[in-house]
Amino acid sequence: MPDLKRMYREVMDDHFPEDLSISFGDQKLVYRKRTWAIGEGGERIRKGLRYGENPGQEAALYELVSGNLSLGGCHFIGPGRGLVSCLSEAGLLQFGKHPGKTNLTDIDSALAVMRYLDRRPAALIIKHNNPAGAAHGASAGEAYARANAADRLAAFGGAAVFNVAVDREAARALAENYLEVVAAPDYDGAALEIFSRKRNLRVIRIDRLDRIRDYAPLRFVDFKSLLDGGIIVQQSPLNRVASAADFLPARATGRDGTEIEVRRQPTEREKADLLFGWRLELGVTSNSALFVKDEATVAIGSGGQDRVGVVEAAIFRAYKKKADDLAHARHGILFFEVELGEKAGRLPAGSADAIRREVEELKGGLAGSAAASDAFFPKRDGIDALARQGVTAVVQPGGSLADAEIISAANEHDIAMVFTGQRAFKH
Repeated sequence: MPDLKRMYREVMDDHFPEDLSISFGDQKLVYRKRTWAIGEGGERIRKGLRYGENPGQEAALYELVSGNLSLGGCHFIGPGRGLVSCLSEAGLLQFGKHPGKTNLTDIDSALAVMRYLDRRPAALIIKHNNPAGAAHGASAGEAYARANAADRLAAFGGAAVFNVAVDREAARALAENYLEVVAAPDYDGAALEIFSRKRNLRVIRIDRLDRIRDYAPLRFVDFKSLLDGGIIVQQSPLNRVASAADFLPARATGRDGTEIEVRRQPTEREKADLLFGWRLELGVTSNSALFVKDEATVAIGSGGQDRVGVVEAAIFRAYKKKADDLAHARHGILFFEVELGEKAGRLPAGSADAIRREVEELKGGLAGSAAASDAFFPKRDGIDALARQGVTAVVQPGGSLADAEIISAANEHDIAMVFTGQRAFKH
């Protein structure tokens, strides 16, 4: 029988070239493959990515080193702005193994959202290129704790990314969980000492991460490879909503020709949550919907096939994850472990029921939250589902033929609503 554990430890040889060039007409982009000398079993091995998406898939990381692409008036990111793609050994502060593809793409997915966040500190926990939790906080540690509370289970084995230096407080919180990667612009000595006890944690310092906001208006060339060997090339998306002032009023013309507008405008607190939610939506796999309260995620529904389905999925996750959060606060374990502990007599009878009752009273933490949707609502059922959970504000692109019906539903439920004027699909 093959050694299944060993396949995750091995660093594959890759047969990709040292240099790669792509021509766009008469413009040429030149890329250089990244490799690192990292200790493996007592010796330093110079190789690139450990493997690709799965063991057995060769992969390589390339950094753009030459060429400035301009097409149709769009100037794409040029050399000298590397983040993940220009990591050197100096940035791999703790790395017992060579990085794999998912280690780096998880960080990149976090940076794609982080570039739009204008407050510090902020923490994002990414798992399989999707946010598991995100939050602002008064400190790096508080931001991480609030992000982690949104989904403790999904955060297991994920990547935590910060837009500020990681200190002792944050490191202690991080060390309580199993994470694959932590990335930040810097670390203090106390944090690195704590991390040194976590043998399998990859600790990465990313130059320019403290200036990640500079990347908000920049586009990159986005490639999608097809099964038949073809490629679809597109401009990367940009966020048109730089601040709450860029939200559009939710108004539409009904089928009878009359104009309808949302009656209640969002409060300042709701605006902050709507803005945070929309920025995060740009990094969630579509179809998606998410809930935010006090600039921290409550729940995220992603990868669904219908709009009301992802809303319902996010609601289900909110209730489940609130139970986990309460169980952790009271017993230091997840909710299913509370149920098992009660059955085994390790916890008092009624422990699980007490948590269930509080979750219901809190509506999974959704009461008073704001919701964000990456595309318009085709029917009012999604708004009705949000209202039943006590959601008070919604941000969505607008543009549905049913916008008047959607706005009418928001008015019935006294929900504030704003439009973004852009869709945020991500596949």
